[in-house]
Parts: sequence; structure tokens; C-alpha cells
Amino acid sequence: MKSTAADGSWISVEQRARVLGIDPGTRIAGYAVVDFGERSDARIVDAGVLRLTETATLSWRLRQLFEDVTALIAEHRPTHVSVESVFSHAAHVSSAITLAHARAVVLLAAELRGVPIAELPPAEVKKAIAGNGRATKEQMQRAVMSQCGLATMPEPPDVADAIAIALCGGRRLRGIA
Repeated sequence: MKSTAADGSWISVEQRARVLGIDPGTRIAGYAVVDFGERSDARIVDAGVLRLTETATLSWRLRQLFEDVTALIAEHRPTHVSVESVFSHAAHVSSAITLAHARAVVLLAAELRGVPIAELPPAEVKKAIAGNGRATKEQMQRAVMSQCGLATMPEPPDVADAIAIALCGGRRLRGIA
């Protein structure tokens, strides 16, 4: 996991942390804001999806994503942002490139606001949350529901993914994952 300040130094962890987890996408992007207390307890503050205009050009959707993520950062004032790193199978290179555009926008929004960024491999997030680096969307939803004491599975799966990304990033910052 990378978690560095603008000068490249490692981030020291405060007693409390607020992590904004983003599951980037160019149509739907999941987000979750999770607070971590002094005892490493986690509390979901906000979670949902950013729905981007499907009929718009990619550049317009990226602009929308940038503005929405910037607004989330301004509203929730996270101490850190967590986002998955790009992973792709050879058969899905095109999807990985599009996802990389969305990730870049999220990284830029956090960087411009001076928020430290943690980049996490998808398999690491899945293993940390569901116990399996190849967990399915439903397995991730169930794991998040269980770990966060939710009455129902987070919907759509992008929300569960964002919560998992925030949980994993926060736990890594706290040194418990």
C-alpha cells in the first residue's frame, strides 16, 4: 500500500482517522466515509454512489467525477483517501484503461485538496475484508454487511466495494491489517 505525502514521505497516523474510500468508475463510482476511533473502531459516516451521465462523453463524465469527489472531500474532510489500484486480465485491457482514467481523476482530486492517498490492490482489499483475494461481489457485500453490523447488504455492489476500500485503508493506516 502506498500512503505518502506530497513530498513522498510516509504518513504518520493520528489517533483518529476519517477515510474516504472510492470505488472508481466512469458510469457509477461507489464512495464511503468511515471514521476510525482511538480503539480502531470503525463507523460508517456516509456511503453511496456517484451516478455519472451515461450518455455523456468520457471527458464529461470524468469532469463530473472530479467535481463530485472534490465535493465529497470538501463536505467530509477526510484525513486520507483510499482507492484501489488498477488490475486487469489480458481480456479486459480496454476496461482497465477506462478505469485508470477514473482513478486518475480521484487521485488528482485528493492531491489538489492535500489529502494523503492510499492505493490498495483489489485482491488485498478482498482478502482483508472477505478472507479471499478472489471474492465475488456478493461475498464482498456479505462481508461488509457482517463486519459493519448492517441489517441489509449494501446496494449496489459499488457501495460495498467502497466501504471495503475505506475499511482496508483505515485498518492499514492504524496498523491492524
